[in-house]
Amino acid sequence: MSRWTIDEPTALDFDGAVALRATLIAGSISVLASDERPSIMIGEVEGPPLLVSHEAGMLTVTHERLWEGVLSWLRTQRCRASITVTVPRDCPVSLNLMSADALITGMTARTSIKSASGDVTLDGVLGAVDANTVSGAIEAQGLDGTVSFTSVSGDLSLAGGSVERLVARTVSGRIAADMDLVGDGRVEVNTVSGEVALRIPASAGTQVSLNSAAGHIDTSFPELGRLERPVICGLSGKLGDGTGRLTVNTVSGSITLLRREDEEPEITTPRMEK
Repeated sequence: MSRWTIDEPTALDFDGAVALRATLIAGSISVLASDERPSIMIGEVEGPPLLVSHEAGMLTVTHERLWEGVLSWLRTQRCRASITVTVPRDCPVSLNLMSADALITGMTARTSIKSASGDVTLDGVLGAVDANTVSGAIEAQGLDGTVSFTSVSGDLSLAGGSVERLVARTVSGRIAADMDLVGDGRVEVNTVSGEVALRIPASAGTQVSLNSAAGHIDTSFPELGRLERPVICGLSGKLGDGTGRLTVNTVSGSITLLRREDEEPEITTPRMEK
């Protein structure tokens, strides 16, 4: 096992990397897919040093004595770092962030993210994405695979990708997605007061169910019929061959489902202004 304690700008490289695990209080981390030798570049360290370890291909980055007193550190001093990591495309990535921001590009294995308030950008990430935040936002473009998102007030915005399965749950966070549905793809969105705006191809084949107790529901698909029930209003129906499933449920959030003509490009700037 190789181990380094780092308190100043440093560059390291490694024989290989089979997995990356990083924990960061504040600052930023970029994870970039590369065919070159795996490496880590640390441009800034404030507060406790960083610990970097490499054992049997597992690359780990964290603050020294992280679990001995995170709250005391936050009261007395800054605890931040700026990190750039390059790893193989098929390297699984696991990030635990407090207020740090993250950028992940080009990965093809599972990407797992836990964030309190840090924002995360995903670009051209394939495979499974599992993201859990408190108030941090997730912005992504060019995804291809499955997405699981859980948040209290963080927003999720997806653009320019293909989704086999999207499961999103939030209390007040907004969900916006402009995507293609792959085959019998599944989309399931649940919010309390968060707004939901989805855009899918006009030729999409999927069963649709949109339901809200108090929020407004609108769609540009005339095939969908309106359901008026004592407590919940909704729109439902079949688009195309109906092989997929698209379900949205909210309590008071509005729901919008738009159609994208086949020749019309997908939106490539997913940021939503607050």
